[in-house]
Amino acid sequence: MKLPHSVSGAIRTFSYFLSSGTHSMLEGVDYLDIYGSEPSAIEQVYAIFANVLEYDHEGNITNLKHAEKRATDSLRAYCDPNFVVSPPYEEWETELY
Repeated sequence: MKLPHSVSGAIRTFSYFLSSGTHSMLEGVDYLDIYGSEPSAIEQVYAIFANVLEYDHEGNITNLKHAEKRATDSLRAYCDPNFVVSPPYEEWETELY
């Protein structure tokens, strides 16, 4: 079974805004320099996004902004040691498959 178009579109759009430095949830965070030099940080962002993202039986995403927030908070915390992710991540959110 293939991913629903809404899911592949969400991943594509999230990737674009993240890699272009224009994701609204990361405004003011200087993170583009870690691309290519700290891939595990970016890997974790995508893992969280994919693990948190949910869709219904028709393939419609039901929690896009929440998945984006959880994922971008990871990158914000990585770049800013004073930023605290709230609520803390549950193990299933950060699991790498």
